[in-house]
Amino acid sequence: MLAVAITAELTGVTDLQPEDTQDTPFYYTFKVQCTSCRETHPNWVSVSRFETNEQSGSRGEANFVWKCRNCKREHSANIVEAPKAYPQQSPAKPQNVVIIDCRGLEFTEFKADGAWRATGVESNTKFSDIDLTEGEWFDYDEKAGEEVSIKDIKWQVRRA
Repeated sequence: MLAVAITAELTGVTDLQPEDTQDTPFYYTFKVQCTSCRETHPNWVSVSRFETNEQSGSRGEANFVWKCRNCKREHSANIVEAPKAYPQQSPAKPQNVVIIDCRGLEFTEFKADGAWRATGVESNTKFSDIDLTEGEWFDYDEKAGEEVSIKDIKWQVRRA
C-alpha cells in the first residue's frame, strides 16, 4: 500500500482535501514505475477512484491498469478509500490524504492537478476550486474578514 501524504501551512482554513465526488471525480496524477524491471513511464498518469479498467486474463477491474513497455507485464492500482481531510495544525505534520493498493507498480511522484477544497476555521466558509499546482494558494475570507492561505506544501508518496 502506498499513500500520498501532504504537509502544508494552513492559515485561516482547515480540512484541505481534493474535490472528489461521483459527480466531480478527482484525477490523482503520478509518475509510475514498474517494480519488476524498474522502468519509469515517461509521462504522468492519472487515476480516478470512480473509474475502473479491465485487467487482462479476466483478473477483474482496477482504477488503474498499466502494461510496462519494457518488460510487458501488466500492473494495477486501486484507490482504497475516500480522501482524508488535512486539518490546520501547528507545527504542520505529514498526513496521508489518499491510500492506494498497488500491484506490480509504484507511484514515485505526485502532482497536485485538479480542484481542492477547504473550510474557513472561524467562519466555516467553504472554499472550492483551489488550485495547488503553484505550491501555494491565497484568498480572502469575507465572513472572517481576513486573508487565508495554504503555503509550504510538500507532497510525499510513502508506504502506508
